[in-house]
Amino acid sequence: MKEKFKTQDWLRMETVGSAQNQTTNQSPNLSASNGPDSVSSEINLIISRIEASAIDIAPNYADWRDLGFALADTLGESGRQYYHRLSRFYSKYTETETNKQFDNCLKAHGHGVTIKTLYHLAKAAGINIATSKAIQSPNTETKLSPSPIGEGSEVRSETVDMEETQIALPTFPDEVYTDLPHLLQLVIEKAISAEDKDLLLLGSLVVISACLPNIFGIYAERTVFPNLFLFLTAQASAGKGRLTLCRKLVEPIHRKLREQAKAAYVEYQCKLTEYAAAKNKSEVERPIEPPMRMLIIPANNSSTGLFQLLNDNQGIGLIFETEGDTLALTFKSEHGNYSDGFRKAFHHETISYNRRKDREFVELETPRLSALLSGTPKQVSTLIPNAENGLFSRFIFYFLNVRPIWNDVFAGNSDQTLDSYFNHLGNQFHDLYKFLQSSSEPMRFCLTSGQQQDFNAYFSQTQNQYLYLCGLDYLATVRRLGLITFRIAMILTALRIMDNGELQSPLVCSDTDFNTALSMVKILVQHAAQVYQQLPTEAVSKVPVNQKQQFLDELPPEFSRKDYLAAAQKLGIPDKTAEKHIKRFAVNGLINHFAHDKYKKP
Repeated sequence: MKEKFKTQDWLRMETVGSAQNQTTNQSPNLSASNGPDSVSSEINLIISRIEASAIDIAPNYADWRDLGFALADTLGESGRQYYHRLSRFYSKYTETETNKQFDNCLKAHGHGVTIKTLYHLAKAAGINIATSKAIQSPNTETKLSPSPIGEGSEVRSETVDMEETQIALPTFPDEVYTDLPHLLQLVIEKAISAEDKDLLLLGSLVVISACLPNIFGIYAERTVFPNLFLFLTAQASAGKGRLTLCRKLVEPIHRKLREQAKAAYVEYQCKLTEYAAAKNKSEVERPIEPPMRMLIIPANNSSTGLFQLLNDNQGIGLIFETEGDTLALTFKSEHGNYSDGFRKAFHHETISYNRRKDREFVELETPRLSALLSGTPKQVSTLIPNAENGLFSRFIFYFLNVRPIWNDVFAGNSDQTLDSYFNHLGNQFHDLYKFLQSSSEPMRFCLTSGQQQDFNAYFSQTQNQYLYLCGLDYLATVRRLGLITFRIAMILTALRIMDNGELQSPLVCSDTDFNTALSMVKILVQHAAQVYQQLPTEAVSKVPVNQKQQFLDELPPEFSRKDYLAAAQKLGIPDKTAEKHIKRFAVNGLINHFAHDKYKKP
């Protein structure tokens, strides 16, 4: 017979050592008994996942207190840094209050609460608690995995491998979602996780960016439009396919354009028939073939074909492909390499091409192309083999992890599918599109003077930081993220027209929408840096970049020289090199040196 895994039995076994030690009035210390690196890495992994989800796992005092007992019981004083990392997601978090609480937890010598409390609270908050190594209780030889996968080491090791491939990247903070335009609030209502919420928001912004006629802004003394490029990268089954829901927001516009094109073509065929039947051709004007109107342009196209479709649609188009390989393979084909024009379109630069059919030279002025792609990390490398030609820096990148959680596939309202829900939202947005089209004059979007100052201050600091961390090749990404921020704020401001019905020029950005755009880009710059590091080795000098970034990530929220040297030793970084990094981190605003031998991350 096979024994069933029982969570309660596992939790009981985990705390055997702690229960025995409670009678001695001494605080059991896992780090002293079983190797600090093993235990700390276990806890650090769980906490990194919590940070990636930005969740307060102990929203009430009792849970927060017990969390402190758990960390103090297991790690002693070294648990303080973890307590701060977990506590900072509470809206009223203060460093002083947290230190005071942890001091009390240390004095209590365990209080009967063990590290299982951390696992329990994390799991209750929806965090995966599977780990690559087992936490060993201080008075037992048995190593236990907190992942109830079942029997057999092979199954368990596969789970570990999957976990080790996860990258703890942050999701958008809660303030991004507190006051979005109403249409976007309806979009994210259907999200099933923090990352899915980000995915739906980004996908919606990109498809909408192609459909805001008569709205523009002035950036670096150039006219710019809202158009965005997005590449969502994830392993298979991570959930990137849900981007297709965002496409439905603009499909009514695409369908309307196709219907108009078909009607015009039928009329053209009738006139062509009449022209062919005419006996005296000199008295009859040959009909002109109508443009092929559409919004969503296939990526699998020749360069001339793509540019012709853009020209037929007055320079406006959206490339939407859920497999990044489609565009990558097109770029590699003899007649499909429109990478140069693709890059020009991001900045609305003139694209020139020859129409072989009519032997006509065409100049497409002010192209306004948006693009949404998704694919695996390898597909990013296939499409963008290096960062030199500028294609990488034009994209918003978002790295989506696989969530090892089974979603309830029968949840929701069975009377309304996701398709019908998003189709309904698409019809609402179509009304705004027609409203903007009817405007007699283009409307200029602008930031206030205060927003401009905050914008310049942030990107000046961010440029310095990533210049040190990633080198000159990454500089273009930071600079174009400035333009992307401006465009996101423009889209948010335009969508407010649906809320208040006001159509005025200039369209002045509210502080809410400006802060939302800036908060998003503060996360996106980290995702782009991660994808940048995964480009082929010949494209990026990875070793020093990884070392600096890993060292920065390893540092706790607050630390001293002793702490940062310990972190450096863990990564094999010499003391002098670590000291040099710390000085440069401080100069570039990556850390604050606020007192003698006291540092903290901003």
